Amino acid sequence: MSYFLGIDGGGTGCRAAIADGSGRIIGEGASGPANISTDVKTACANILAAARAALEQAGRGHVDELTAVLGLAGANVTAATLSLQSMLPFRRTRIVTDAVTAATGALGADDGIVAAMGTGSVFAVQIGGEMRQYGGRGFLLGDEGSGAVLGRALLSEALRAEDGFVPMSPLLQAVLDELGGIEGVISFGLRARPAEFAIFAPRIVAGGDPAAERLFDSAVAEIRAMIDTLQAGRDLPVVFLGGLGAHYAHRLQGLWPIRAPKGSGLDGALHLARQEV
Repeated sequence: MSYFLGIDGGGTGCRAAIADGSGRIIGEGASGPANISTDVKTACANILAAARAALEQAGRGHVDELTAVLGLAGANVTAATLSLQSMLPFRRTRIVTDAVTAATGALGADDGIVAAMGTGSVFAVQIGGEMRQYGGRGFLLGDEGSGAVLGRALLSEALRAEDGFVPMSPLLQAVLDELGGIEGVISFGLRARPAEFAIFAPRIVAGGDPAAERLFDSAVAEIRAMIDTLQAGRDLPVVFLGGLGAHYAHRLQGLWPIRAPKGSGLDGALHLARQEV
């Protein structure tokens, strides 16, 4: 009997599912972050923990019998992918970006654009069965509109407000108070990982604070411009994914057809795994 493992791993958590030869899911598991460009060893440990939890629920199979497709944040960094590949015990392993598995799950065979907006961000365009990824360059150099980048922008705005360069707002003052003033914000910024910055994102997209609205307006404008570029004059349907996806979809509705995803990134990973036979 063949067993297939799908992994959907990002900056916040990792999900695993095991399917039998018919495609029926027989076990699922979850664990912590699995962004391999941030920390390959921790990502590997979390991937294996999620896979073993799924195996335990399935009650059959072993890790070295699994044909696995892993859709992971950071898998566009070749060195990280090769490092992880050498650590994994699966019978057969294919590592792709989480954008690929997300787009596969969301679009099926249809043409369209996927905008995955979570702790990080990444885009994919599928035309005629061919898929290409855009963005997803990581917290320091990209991930536009993501939770981590929004959180970083909020902290930066709080520092500017404390210096008098922009108006102070209730949210900015609250962030300064919570983190211990300017020195506390700086200290947090020096040690925090993307997922820790992203903790602030829900308070930005919730609205009601002038600074939050200003920051989110800027992010929405940036994402709109990026999707307009990816459209290249077409009118492709757009699928928004991730914890922030619905907020962007709401703000950008009416510009292009916006569709609900057909399936999840985990569905996409399992679909690709079953094609590996």
